[in-house]
Amino acid sequence: MAGSKVNDILVFLAVVEAGNFVAGGKAFGLSRSTAGKSITRLEDSYGVRLLNRTTRTLKLTEEGRKLYEHGLTIRSAIEAADASIKGEPGAPSGMLRITAPDALGRKLFLPIVQQYLTNWPEVRIEMSFSDPVNRLVEDGFDLAIRVGMSTPDNGLVARTLFSDEPLLCAAPAYFQNRARPASVEQLDSHDLIQFASSGERQAWTLTDEDGKPLSARGRVRLRMDSAEALREAALSGFGIVMLPEILVEEDIAAGRLERVLPRMRCEHIPILALYPHKRLLEPRVRHFIDLMVEQLGGRRGMLSQ
Repeated sequence: MAGSKVNDILVFLAVVEAGNFVAGGKAFGLSRSTAGKSITRLEDSYGVRLLNRTTRTLKLTEEGRKLYEHGLTIRSAIEAADASIKGEPGAPSGMLRITAPDALGRKLFLPIVQQYLTNWPEVRIEMSFSDPVNRLVEDGFDLAIRVGMSTPDNGLVARTLFSDEPLLCAAPAYFQNRARPASVEQLDSHDLIQFASSGERQAWTLTDEDGKPLSARGRVRLRMDSAEALREAALSGFGIVMLPEILVEEDIAAGRLERVLPRMRCEHIPILALYPHKRLLEPRVRHFIDLMVEQLGGRRGMLSQ
């Protein structure tokens, strides 16, 4: 009975990931009908509905989401056992789900993804580009890249990949009818563009040449939960923005943006890899983390591990 249920759970995972019974069943050499019977057996066994079905889509119920999370652990254990018995310990395979900030993810991590897929052809990657902090485990991700989080949720491991210094900047067009600020206090009369997500708002703390911390205020005319949207708004002349240097360095070099209060320093922010705390980390996750460290380790401002 237990072995049969494990097989049904593996089929369930395949159906969820494929988004339909046909493709999910095909991964196991099963027909659509046979794959559907596997799901029905599970639902009968647990006495709950696992999937809400329409003619076009499948959507996990709350109970289905819980089974999916446990199923990932079961599948990972089977894959690890297979690799060990075959004499290929640590060979990554299967699906790797990653969530990363939109702008930073596209610019910095897509090249790493490309290299990783070249190195490990048995791995498939599903990425979500989103600036708001997701519930990592609850949303089914193996790995999250996040900016500035110093205290992860319980059960998560945080590894610093590198650190970056945010810069205050604005488009030259913004200053056509305004005087450039010469001090933090003069920001009070300027329009600021800030990051905000899930009710939490970005705070700007700068340090002067004597090391004294100063809080930047001003008219916050626009808040958004996307770093790329903030950058685009700054380029369009909406106001002054604070963004990681890596996102604006090319714009500053090209003159599309200019530094504001360049003598002031902003506290460095860590770029972190977050992943669930596990005794045995899946090879596909561990190797991706190792590749990120290898590729990003030479960036300026990197923090020691």
